[in-house]
Amino acid sequence: MVTRFDPFRDMDRLAEQVLGTARSAAAMPMDLYRSGDHYVMHFDLPGVDPGSIDVSVENRALTIQAQRTSRDDENTQWLARERPSGTYARQLNLGDGFSLDDIDATYADGVLTVTLPVAEQARPRRIDVTRANSRHNVETGTAERQGIET
Repeated sequence: MVTRFDPFRDMDRLAEQVLGTARSAAAMPMDLYRSGDHYVMHFDLPGVDPGSIDVSVENRALTIQAQRTSRDDENTQWLARERPSGTYARQLNLGDGFSLDDIDATYADGVLTVTLPVAEQARPRRIDVTRANSRHNVETGTAERQGIET
């Protein structure tokens, strides 16, 4: 058996993966930003039945699925059909810094908004620096800290 070497095969496979991902992302475009202690995602899903939207989290993977059905009557003769229909899905891997039990999702005016609260342990906090109590021995030039022996 002869194996033919094709240096462009891997490039084609990579291009399919990249373009395939870009196409599915374009079907469900997303905006993401942080506002205070929450991350907010907006997904464009115009024409989607709100009852078909499913938002779930499993093993730190956030999955969004939605269904847009098309009108397929026997008496319909399509002149132009540019709006895609079918099932849309998008999956995002979440880090450890989210409170997964408090995720909120709302759908209004064709936009799905998912709010991810930052977990308490991942929130930035200020550490107060206090001045240590110290006595300075003027005679010997050494400092003694209260409660610590040197």
